[in-house]
Amino acid sequence: MWPRWNCSESVNVRLKTILIIALALLTAGCAGHPAQEILGSVVVPTQATEIAGNHSIFIATTRKRSDDPNKVFDGERSATLNYARVNVTVPPVHQTGQIERRSRGKSNDPTKYFMASEVVGYDTQPKFVNALNADIDARGGRVMVFVHGYNTGFDDAVYRLTQIVHDSGYPGTPVLFSWASGAKTTDYVYDKESAAAARDQLEVTLRMLAQTGARRIDIVAHSMGTWVTMETLRQLAITGDRDLSGKLGDVVLASPDIDVDVFKSQMRRYGKPDKPFILLLSDDDRALRLSGLIAGSRPRVGDYRDAADLASYGVTVVDLSKIKGADSFNHTKFADNPMMVQMIGQRLREDDGFASDRDVTDRIRQLAAQ
Repeated sequence: MWPRWNCSESVNVRLKTILIIALALLTAGCAGHPAQEILGSVVVPTQATEIAGNHSIFIATTRKRSDDPNKVFDGERSATLNYARVNVTVPPVHQTGQIERRSRGKSNDPTKYFMASEVVGYDTQPKFVNALNADIDARGGRVMVFVHGYNTGFDDAVYRLTQIVHDSGYPGTPVLFSWASGAKTTDYVYDKESAAAARDQLEVTLRMLAQTGARRIDIVAHSMGTWVTMETLRQLAITGDRDLSGKLGDVVLASPDIDVDVFKSQMRRYGKPDKPFILLLSDDDRALRLSGLIAGSRPRVGDYRDAADLASYGVTVVDLSKIKGADSFNHTKFADNPMMVQMIGQRLREDDGFASDRDVTDRIRQLAAQ
């Protein structure tokens, strides 16, 4: 006999669904700039001496190319990887931790805003790898892969990585792995499935980088991007190459949007890292509270309060709860807090010495505790 559905339970489910949708509509998410354009039609002429920085961001993405040339890539999924390079300038008015974005109706002025000065597409992987190798050789053999989170348009991801590289002083080659986020607060389920579809292609990207002239590959992942990253590292461990033939450097997991039990399962399969992963969490992360509500009121790693429990799996836990964030949802402290992004950059710049790594990590912890 089928169980009877309780009417009050039905009402509670509907109310919870309405609450989740209402919260999502109020949430800024991980990014969510409305224009989603990375190229402007008219750019104010600017001399090189009038900008604070010019950064080449290499792109491997599971997004489809957009019909709008100003967007370059959109939120639709591609079955294969697409490759590009975006050159982004940083304005002289830039403040550490911020991304100065042009609002609607304003001119494309590189002296005031982050601006993409050039986009180059590569129709084959070999062409992309050749360009990568040239940049890697010129920058000392270091690569940083950034994996963005939920509700992030292609433009937001490019500008966030540019800001991280610029503010942290990272000297190596920045590579953005951009999966097909719908860039809408109501697209949480779509984004989660897009992230799942991107796991194999992130593995392809990391293996490709390991075959270049890079001697060290660091990974910085944020929010839902940490789930994609952990799933990919799990896959690498299953194949017996969890450290990319010795080239894997630091793995920084910022505000992980991962169920705690899922994370523990991933870490058990991966095994204790030779170099502990850096886990940045904060118990005032409002975006992760929403995620936890959607997931059945289950805790997420990024706002989990039992740091010792997580540390036993081979991660270095840094609690950012006392650090002020520029995001009202306290979800991007790793990048928008000026001192934090600089300290993370110092950690990433340390060259393979575990003792010096620990020294910088201790200073990050001290900053978080102040």
